[in-house]
Amino acid sequence: MPQYSPLVRRWRAACLTAALLISSPWTLAQWQWIDGTGRKVFSDTAPPSGIPEKNILKSPLNARAQAPAPAEAVPAAAAPQPGAAPQLPARDEELEARKKQADDAEQARRKAEEQRVAKGRAESCERARKAKSVMESGTRLATTNAKGEREIMDDKARAAETRRMDDIIRSDCGPMPKTAAAQ
Repeated sequence: MPQYSPLVRRWRAACLTAALLISSPWTLAQWQWIDGTGRKVFSDTAPPSGIPEKNILKSPLNARAQAPAPAEAVPAAAAPQPGAAPQLPARDEELEARKKQADDAEQARRKAEEQRVAKGRAESCERARKAKSVMESGTRLATTNAKGEREIMDDKARAAETRRMDDIIRSDCGPMPKTAAAQ
């Protein structure tokens, strides 16, 4: 395959873009008619209602489907009364179905979040209970300080760590606390 310069490639891309724009549906959606003074008018909107049908030279392919029905074609019973509010359907089943689907999705999300939190609490409770049993066993325990050196826990540090484990057990091992969203 021959190699073309970047200039030739840009030129070809520009020509292709122009050809696509010219043949796009936007160019097909044009109206053309002869106005009251005899001039040709080109527009993307429909001609005024005063233009006779014979003076409309070109219309979009789907203009008949888009064009509103003439006022005399609307039955008198269906025509809105002056000053009357438009009648809305009493229930919109599609809207209610979407709302129910969104509510169900929100409820499922909340349930999954509660399960995730409950699982995390259970794991934390189990770790705290094990750590407390080790603290109460009386074996010598060592910790690592900020310098990375090993230090043996004295009675004061052991008591502080036991209190911390008791707090975790109290908060995570009991019943799930009520949240503002659940109330």
